[in-house]
Amino acid sequence: MENLVEIKELNFAYDKRPILTGINMEIPRGKVVSIMGGSGCGKTTLLRLIGGQIRPSQGHVKVAGRIMHELDADELYAMRRRMGMLFQFGALFTDMSVFDNVAFQMREHTELPESMIRDLVLMKLHAVGLRGAHRLMPSELSGGMARRVALARAIALDPMLIMYDEPFAGLDPISLGVIGNLIRRLNDALGATSIVVTHDVQESLKIVDYVYFVSEGKIVAHGAPDAMRRSEIPFVHQFVHGEMDGPVPFHYPAADYSGDLELAEASGA
Repeated sequence: MENLVEIKELNFAYDKRPILTGINMEIPRGKVVSIMGGSGCGKTTLLRLIGGQIRPSQGHVKVAGRIMHELDADELYAMRRRMGMLFQFGALFTDMSVFDNVAFQMREHTELPESMIRDLVLMKLHAVGLRGAHRLMPSELSGGMARRVALARAIALDPMLIMYDEPFAGLDPISLGVIGNLIRRLNDALGATSIVVTHDVQESLKIVDYVYFVSEGKIVAHGAPDAMRRSEIPFVHQFVHGEMDGPVPFHYPAADYSGDLELAEASGA
């Protein structure tokens, strides 16, 4: 199967602080792939590298056969027009209506007449169940509705690649299930490829085709959802099952507790 995204021997650092080390990933066309890991492990940085916002220190990210950091400005912007992005918490334009939020990219990047833009916007909103809310402002939306509007905006130009940065964050169980279902259905309906960055394990494993686990800037495991549920790799097992202690410890490193108690007693004396 042809890969839409290929990441080879990728390293990235901020100044001298390493963030990602030796990353190798393949994202096949038409699939939904999740990148999972704890906060600060480098997941969102990977999305920024795929989108060409930052350049790798070593290695490369290839999208649709093109190495992202070798593209000039015009080529990079053309490539980004073929990508959709759902930001964490939606990031809607607060002073624009639902309709205008979804229409924004069409007006910015195409020369379509307003009559066609109207039909396309309503079609995208209908796909996420919010055609009737097109006149509302973001302040009038619930968290789940705002996330669905952001999803409609992300697919406005029928992208080949859709990236999701923590799409389930802050949602109630019903909204979370709706968003998960939409990610899967819209990917298949559009013939797109999706990358879902998340630490919401159970919802993601229901909808994705493949999972990469990242810890401390490295890929520690990857495989199909069922394999990850059964994994005996300590970090993956702890993460999937939400265990309190393991490779990610409950206690922050500290001196021996009895020594602290003795010191406290001595101070009290």
